[in-house]
Amino acid sequence: MKTRLALWSLIVLGGVAIPGRAARAEDGSRDLASDTWVAVDGLGRRLPTAAEVGPPKPDRTVAIFYFLWLGRSGELGPFDITRILQAAPNAMSEPKNPLWGPLHYPHHWGESIFGYYRNDDPGVLRKHAQMLADAGVDAVFFDVTNQLTYPESWKALGTAFDAMRRQGLKVPKMAFLTPFWSPRKVVRELYTQLYEPGLHPDLWFRWKGKPLILADPDLLRDDVLKREKHTTSVPLAAGDKLGAGFKVDVSFDSAALATPTWGERGASATLTLRRGDATGEVVATKRVEDVRDNAWQTIALDAPAPAGAYHLEISDPKGRIGVWKDGEGELNLKVGRIDEADRRMMSFFTFRRPQPDYFQGPTARAQWSWLEVHPQHPFPDEDGKPEQVSAGVGQNAVDGKLGVLSHPRAHGRSFSNGVQPGPEGVDFTGRNFAEQWKRAREIDPPLVFVTGWNEWIAGRFDETFPLAGAGPVTFVDQFDREHSRDIEPMKGGHGDAFYYQLVSEVRRYKGVRPVPEIVSRPIQVDGRFDDWEGVAPEFRDTIGDPMKRDFPGWGKTLHYVNATGRNDLIAAKASRDADHVAFLLQCGGPILATPEMGGPMLFLDVDSDPKTGWLGYDFVVGRNPGRPTLERNVGGKYEWTDPKPVPSSTAGDRLELAVPTADLGLRPGWAAIDFKWADALAETGDWSDFTLNGDAAPNDRFNYRATFPKAD
Repeated sequence: MKTRLALWSLIVLGGVAIPGRAARAEDGSRDLASDTWVAVDGLGRRLPTAAEVGPPKPDRTVAIFYFLWLGRSGELGPFDITRILQAAPNAMSEPKNPLWGPLHYPHHWGESIFGYYRNDDPGVLRKHAQMLADAGVDAVFFDVTNQLTYPESWKALGTAFDAMRRQGLKVPKMAFLTPFWSPRKVVRELYTQLYEPGLHPDLWFRWKGKPLILADPDLLRDDVLKREKHTTSVPLAAGDKLGAGFKVDVSFDSAALATPTWGERGASATLTLRRGDATGEVVATKRVEDVRDNAWQTIALDAPAPAGAYHLEISDPKGRIGVWKDGEGELNLKVGRIDEADRRMMSFFTFRRPQPDYFQGPTARAQWSWLEVHPQHPFPDEDGKPEQVSAGVGQNAVDGKLGVLSHPRAHGRSFSNGVQPGPEGVDFTGRNFAEQWKRAREIDPPLVFVTGWNEWIAGRFDETFPLAGAGPVTFVDQFDREHSRDIEPMKGGHGDAFYYQLVSEVRRYKGVRPVPEIVSRPIQVDGRFDDWEGVAPEFRDTIGDPMKRDFPGWGKTLHYVNATGRNDLIAAKASRDADHVAFLLQCGGPILATPEMGGPMLFLDVDSDPKTGWLGYDFVVGRNPGRPTLERNVGGKYEWTDPKPVPSSTAGDRLELAVPTADLGLRPGWAAIDFKWADALAETGDWSDFTLNGDAAPNDRFNYRATFPKAD
């Protein structure tokens, strides 16, 4: 009797032999090799391969803006702007139109492929983790800029992502973008609720060795002395010193001076804190670089300084820099104090100051952007080296000013070369996003911050909203299909086009591995599988991802149920001989099939031409229950004809079959087939079937590419 094959045999990727079961990514996760998957999106755009973008580049990280607020704003709605305007085309000039939700209440710009979901829906969260990981996204940065931390949402996401991680799957890490001007409340809440208790530590996104948080550390201290009589600005001349004495009755942790630069950039100076007066013992000194105009330059002490008299001075200027004086000639300064709990918090994180402005670029070192207009600026680290840049789908900018996305001239998805086209020029190819990514690759920093994944909603305001372009009905951050910035696939409209644009751009930034060449063996379809030993590579899929969903949606009435998940497709192989191409599928348990639905189906693209076949698939095997047959596509629709039986065998968790090459119309010298396994599809004839129902290997619109040595 033949020895039963352990499917996890040898994998060869990029010329490197990797033991199958131990094949892991650098972070220890199960390596799906999703960067070797191929796809053609609905616009006919192919994902770039290693031949186009080169091999993987070290130290390249992609983070994406992720929103936690869906379903956290009340039980009204959902109010969908697109549907409202379809029903009432003049509604933007009719603030009292009954189709609108209440003033300030969130409205959806459109509908996600997953519906109007809530951020604690585990089925959606698992799908998000899978899609983002497949795209090469390393981290999700949560928006908590409005003073709310949404603990129910991040806890649900942490639970879902951590469960996947424990299954050996790669999932994005997480971090937070906190309020730009007053982050103290939010940072303390996150520290005490998430980080200090040690919840989900393997999901923390780390930078420079510590968990990253986007917050200005200078705004986290309690002020015990503050003088802000900004009346006279005085430049600091070379060789001079300007300083001020102060007394405090309590211990303190920081001292700061306000420093005008009169709009100039690149200024630097030295801060010195002395005990007593201007001739006293030096307590601390710090060189401040790339000083922001009118920003506070702070010396933070390693340990609290006791109460008493001190002197803070600024000297050694480079560039134009100065101080503010009050009416009595004393400098404006402030002294900060933190308690022991805050001290632990301050030393726990790597801080990066978030820059809210879309136009001016960095105003300090160790500052990051979340969104900018083109051309974006490089944002430097502590040493002044480019560290980060943003890349956005759209921007609420109007005529060079911060504006609202509901204005026709706001930077939508089609904005490029400094122009937002009219309706006739909108094509949803993502010209804005492509332009931003091109600039990001020119800078080529260690991290690109993408805005964004799943914002979906914006509050309704009126003409009193203080940004450019406000009108009788105003939406600031999201508005409609063109004037929005979500990448998550939408229902209808542009579908998953922006998701696959993201995948393409990440590959161009990070590089990818080459598609490995198949090592074939003679295969006999007998249900014993031992002859598959030595066939490589093993094509892998996400474990535990068959669709199972039963959860409330937005508002009071929506509830989403999908129980199509059945067989968990986890791995596949392909092999060929002179007359056949054989395929092997492994599932996570015994393969289930029913008389009504049959078992898993195999889709084949034999000519790599997306214009032939349904979604490019020229053939399907196993669509009809009973004995598997090969069927040929009819006219690009989800219609199939000319069924021909194929040898197949199912035993336990595995299925094998062999297709005659003559039946596939393959010509001599053929070398590649794109293939995909799918189970429990609804057979809607739409691409979304692979995302929403059952399971697909590989996921969504992706395909495996079986590349064989060229036949003689």
